[in-house]
This record gives sequence, structure tokens and C-alpha cells, in this order.
Amino acid sequence: MLIIKNALAVDPALKTASHRDIYVDNGVFAAEPIAGAAELDASGLVAAPAFFDMHVHFREPGQTDKEDIASGSAAAAAGGAARVLCMANTIPPIDSPELVSAVIQKSKSAPVRVYQAAAVTKGLLGRELTDFAALKKAGAAALSDDGRPITDAALMLEALRRANELDMLIIAHSEDSSLTDGKAINLGAVSERLGISGRPAFAEEYMVARDAMLASLAGARVHIAHVSTARSVEIIRRAKAEGVRISCETAPHYFSFTEDVVAELGSAAKMYPPLRTEKDRLAVIAGLRDGTIDCIATDHAPHTRAEKALDLEAAPAGVVGLETLLSASLSALYRGGALTLPELMEKLSLAPARLLGLPGGSLAPGNPADLVLFDPREEYRVDTSLFLSKGRSTPFSGKKLSGLVMMTLRAGRIIYENPRRPLLWTNL
Repeated sequence: MLIIKNALAVDPALKTASHRDIYVDNGVFAAEPIAGAAELDASGLVAAPAFFDMHVHFREPGQTDKEDIASGSAAAAAGGAARVLCMANTIPPIDSPELVSAVIQKSKSAPVRVYQAAAVTKGLLGRELTDFAALKKAGAAALSDDGRPITDAALMLEALRRANELDMLIIAHSEDSSLTDGKAINLGAVSERLGISGRPAFAEEYMVARDAMLASLAGARVHIAHVSTARSVEIIRRAKAEGVRISCETAPHYFSFTEDVVAELGSAAKMYPPLRTEKDRLAVIAGLRDGTIDCIATDHAPHTRAEKALDLEAAPAGVVGLETLLSASLSALYRGGALTLPELMEKLSLAPARLLGLPGGSLAPGNPADLVLFDPREEYRVDTSLFLSKGRSTPFSGKKLSGLVMMTLRAGRIIYENPRRPLLWTNL
């Protein structure tokens, strides 16, 4: 039993932000105070539904030197998330009911709720569909070959139709590999200056347009991962206006940085899709503002320090993002005036839950008491040595950001407390 007092309660489901007390009892939000409950003074803090990052890579099984369920979950909790969706591009890929079940079973001891996406195609090879029904029965929360596109349009169409019959969401990595393989950064002024082969924006835009058309033809849902270009945003905007059942996400690095930082930061700014131009960055923010982009997800993709120490072309693509999710989003979007607090919290919690057909994302009584307390004004400089993730590579390293997570709760249980800023408890 818990009473959180004096917080600015932000409820994205109601689109409200008001100073009030929040009551927690038996793992859910309650309507009335509970006699004898412990009280937490949250003066000056925002209380909001804990985040749901629907795109992370915890690297388990197969690459636990990069990350594992324990370290990834600790990083998620420190970043204000109580729920995550893990992608299927592990070693081996999560393409069977047995592997889905194994990950879910292992994650039961994790502080956050770990949902698992299963592969669309066997071995992530893009040739033969997996058994969607069996994967769903085993607990798969979505389907994705993330990390690789499904280039066979006929196969993708059939996948969308089968997923629709089961009410499962396909998360598409929309880049045409024939245009991107062997290419490290965005094709443009920076790649030309550095003499590095570039990944054209068209490689993403073409696949986004294709997947939108296939979803329309199938009458099915499709979710586009890590949207990064202005034209992709516009394609999705038009598709939505035409009634296509399409949704999408972007990541904080796409609305915070451009390709211009790549020369300075090297592999710490290498991810796929790559950082684009200022025009693209502003278009992503506009897409978040007008609802074209449904949610924010980190694409948290850790690698070992040795791997990321390689030169820009040789280093693997992927950066960590869980522990900067809140502050990066607040700094670029809320401080920048693009989104209100309720709007931003919707992108981080309510929208991902709804896309996956799951409850939560609201402070209303009866909802799971997944809660984040944060100080929106606290400024800090990102110190990756303090990260709980095994990964350290991020373009935000050393950057000054606003917004500090103070506490995260999952189902009413504290899963993270900021060790440098303890809160005041009473009535214990």
C-alpha cells in the first residue's frame, strides 16, 4: 500500500496534468487512500505511467556478452520503463514456440515485464513463414524480423494476412537490403566528405511505401520500426489519411541528432537506419506532433566496447538508449515545445500498450500500478560509466540533458530508486 503525495500526475489516457495524490493498492492504482499506507513525498516531481519500450534488443540467447535479460531489465527500470518488447534477432533467432517460452520463463525474475516478439520468417532468412499460431500460443506479443527486411513482397503480403487472422502485429524493418548492404551511414554530404559508402534515404522510403500498400491490400495492420526520413513520415501520414492500418515508431536519436555528428562521434552514432539530415529530423518531430508517428521506442541495441571501438565502417550498428529515453525525449520534444507532457507520456507508455493490445498506460483506478517519478527540470550530463546496461555506446554520451528518473514502480513494487537522489518516505 502506497500513497504518492504532491506529484504532478500526468495521465495520457485522460490527457491531463494535475497536482494530486496517487494511491496504490495490491498492484493497481486505487481510487481512495488506504489507511496505514506508506507515504512518499513527490513534491516537484512528475508522476506518469511507466514507459513501455516496444523495441529493445536484450541479446538473449546467444550474445549475452553484449546484454542479457538481467542487465537490460535493470537499464529499462533505471530509464523509467516497466515493460519492454524484445526483438527476435538473437542467436538462434526466436522463431519457435520453445524459444519464445524459454525467454518468457527466464524473464519472470526480471524487474520489468519482458514481452517477446517472434520472428516472421524461419531463421530470419525471409524465405519461409514461421508458425504464427503456435508462436502466439507460446506467448509471443508481436512478430518481427527486425534487423532485416522481408524483401519478398508476396511473402510479406501472406505474412500480413496470416497475422491479421490472429490479431498479431507485424513490426517491419523497412530498409531494402539491396540498397543498403555494406553501407555504413546516410548517403549524403557527410558520407561524401568521409569517403564512406552511404545508405540512401530511398532504401527506407521505398520499403515503407511498399509495406503500406501491402497492408492496404491485405486489410491488415503493419507497424514500421525506427522511422528516420521526412519522406517516410509523409508516406505514413498519407497512408493513414487513406485508412491504411499503419502505425510507426521513431527513436530519440532521430529527433535529437543529424548525420553531422557522425564524423565526430564515429561508431557511437552508427545505427540502422542511420542518422539523417536536419530536414529529416524536423520532419520526425512534426510527425510526432501531428500523430503520424505513434510512439517512441529506443531500439536499444548494445554491443561490446571492443566492437564499438572499431572504425566507423567495421563497427556494428546499434546504440543503447534505455537510460536516456526520458531525458532525451524531454529535452528535444517537451523543452523544445513540440509536445506537452501528456502528449509525450502517451508516446512513451499508452500508445505502445494499445498497439500491442495490452492494458496500462493510465493512472486510472484499476490499471496496473506501473509508475515513473521524475524531475523534469533536473539537468545532468550523461555519464555512461553509470549505466546499468552492459552497453556504453550512445551519441548522448557527455551531452547535457533535462529530466531525471527518481523512481520506477511495476505493479506497485519499486524496481528502481535513484541512488543519488533518495526521496522522503513517511508513515513507514
